[in-house]
Amino acid sequence: MDNNIKKSKNYNIKNSNTLCIDSEYIKRKDKITSFFLSKEYKPMTRKEIAGILNIQRQDMYILENTLNELCDLGKLTFDDIRRYIVVNESNSYKCVFEYKNERFGFAICEDKSEEDIFIPDIGMNTAMNGDEILVVIDKSNKYNSNRRVGRIVSITKRKITKIVGSVYKVNKKIFVESIDTKEPSIYIDKILVDDKSIESASMVEVEITSYPNKITGFTGSIVRIICGKDEVNAYVKALYVAYELDKKETFNKEVMKEVENFTDEVKEEDLINRVDKTKDNIYTIDSEDAKDLDDAICVSKRIDGTYDLSVFIADVSHYVKDGTALDKEAISRATSIYVPGSVIPMLPKILSNGICSLTEDKIRLTLSVDMHIDTKGNVINNNIYKAYIKSKKKMTYEKVYKCIMKSDDKVLEEYKNYLGDIALMQEIADVLNKKRVELGSINFDIPETKVELDEKGLVKDIHPYATNISNKIIEEFMLITNMVVAEKFLFLTAPLIYRIHEKPDEEKLHNLNEVLASYGKQIKSLKNVTPKILADVLSQFDSEEEKRVISTITLRTLKLAKYSSECVGHFGLAFKYYCHFTSPIRRYPDLFIHRVISDYLENGYVLSDNKKGKYKKQSIAYSDISTDKEKESTRIERDFDDLYMAMFMKDKVGEEYESIISSVTSFGIFVKLESTVEGLVHISNMKGYFTFDEKKYLLVDNNNVTYKIGDKVKVRVTRVDIKSKQIDFELV
Repeated sequence: MDNNIKKSKNYNIKNSNTLCIDSEYIKRKDKITSFFLSKEYKPMTRKEIAGILNIQRQDMYILENTLNELCDLGKLTFDDIRRYIVVNESNSYKCVFEYKNERFGFAICEDKSEEDIFIPDIGMNTAMNGDEILVVIDKSNKYNSNRRVGRIVSITKRKITKIVGSVYKVNKKIFVESIDTKEPSIYIDKILVDDKSIESASMVEVEITSYPNKITGFTGSIVRIICGKDEVNAYVKALYVAYELDKKETFNKEVMKEVENFTDEVKEEDLINRVDKTKDNIYTIDSEDAKDLDDAICVSKRIDGTYDLSVFIADVSHYVKDGTALDKEAISRATSIYVPGSVIPMLPKILSNGICSLTEDKIRLTLSVDMHIDTKGNVINNNIYKAYIKSKKKMTYEKVYKCIMKSDDKVLEEYKNYLGDIALMQEIADVLNKKRVELGSINFDIPETKVELDEKGLVKDIHPYATNISNKIIEEFMLITNMVVAEKFLFLTAPLIYRIHEKPDEEKLHNLNEVLASYGKQIKSLKNVTPKILADVLSQFDSEEEKRVISTITLRTLKLAKYSSECVGHFGLAFKYYCHFTSPIRRYPDLFIHRVISDYLENGYVLSDNKKGKYKKQSIAYSDISTDKEKESTRIERDFDDLYMAMFMKDKVGEEYESIISSVTSFGIFVKLESTVEGLVHISNMKGYFTFDEKKYLLVDNNNVTYKIGDKVKVRVTRVDIKSKQIDFELV
């Protein structure tokens, strides 16, 4: 190259020779780029590449620019000795980034059979939570991790296009701090609302206009003011908008047009070819305020002591047809979302609270399952059919419990005509539960959080969600129904969506064994572990504290349940066959299964190969969508619970509480109060020098003081930060 050409990374020289100069630069750059496309290319260092291409010292900046650009584009990466490697399908993984904190995250592989990849901070490459990314494996193993460690080589699609947060200024420049601690602050370069209103704004919505790179950070435009500085529940409103729940409160025009002709009354023609069960003693049992009643039951006992249990599930698939706008919206939501004071439904309320809800004294369409059960809890035979019912009574969990306990004369009088059926319900549920326990079904009894709000939407109280015998009756009935449906249609080779729970990894079981060893217990065969083996180990602990420790660690050993088109069983329930059939109003897998079963029933259990093939493709796609949406809804619900917990504890700094250690980490202990409120005692606030035993989940100090899961400790509230949803404690 001409030695008189000025070296410039921008290479924008404004003179008559610019075109010639740019052409020469591009020509050499293209030559370097094409070099990597050759099949003969092997990993090389920059020096080796320069030698092969005979690049002179004065032109090295062209090579450096090209290598940097190709790396930024994800076309090249490099190994631990800085050799450049061409990124292709054989050495990279398409993933979604799951950001944990500024120190690390995980790449969730598109190929579900691949394990997650650990991404340390140095390998994040400005990726944000939910981004679609391309990852290569770091084989240096310098992180001493048992997991695969990776590096993000490119971000193929950004997930986050907006943020919600609070406004602040630095030297007259406006920034917005996201309410999501996983997202950085953003510089505001444009305001698309009234400038004056920003002064009094507390929470705003920002549209991202540029993403961070190695030099600059985020920039964005304020497009909406959510609430002012003086508004109560500002963070609740902001979180609601951040998760777009405000948009999901309503349905689009196309969906609403499809449902506008639905009424609260079942049409006469809809009763054709259905079994009339309106004379049977059928009841619903739900919470007092429930409006979407999708299951009802009927029980009886035979002369020989065996039982008949009939479960009636709202036939939602009769109204939500395959391929309609309503159906497409249902699968895009896949589940209802429950946050304190609000429900974001999967289906419009005209369906969920209306024609599909098994309302007392109203004719409703159902998919029904009759089960003949022996005295040992075995289902002798079953029948699945279409019916129409009329519920005799909307029972509530609390009142059924009072009937069982005979604790409220007023309720006993109200339910006097149903007491015999309630007693029989409990009898059948006990038989089914005993059978399930014998199989090895694992029951952890982890209390859920109930957030109570006042009429202004402010948090009034937080306590464990109350469950009792009546809840367990319905739980047992729904479990056996789901199992029966899954088993029957698996043997018919019907394409369904199954609820699966895979066996735990041997490595995690080995870690559990190390904890058990400290209690003198052991799982003998890790390769052939069964739910019964784990359940038996848990039953060996007499102390409630010890049971709590082992239950918590065992729960962390197990994998998450998910949806799948393949039936591999449910490890935790100890069922070989299992699906979700009983809640089609709020879960899409149930609705899909109803549609498939209805097709089988209407066609004499014979479907064409084309129809089965279509359902099979849908079952694969909808399983993945439903699993992802379930994770998302769980994250949303927990986020709201955490926010309300922080709001509830805000005025309780300095107060002392009895608590139980719920988790032990290298940076401290998490404690849970009786109310279910949880927070951190940071290791810096603990007296002594502690080391963390990650295999046994212990913190041990130099005086042999030990803290473990399940220990009771007294704590004092030291700090509450609503913005980060964090509650800090110290030991008393």
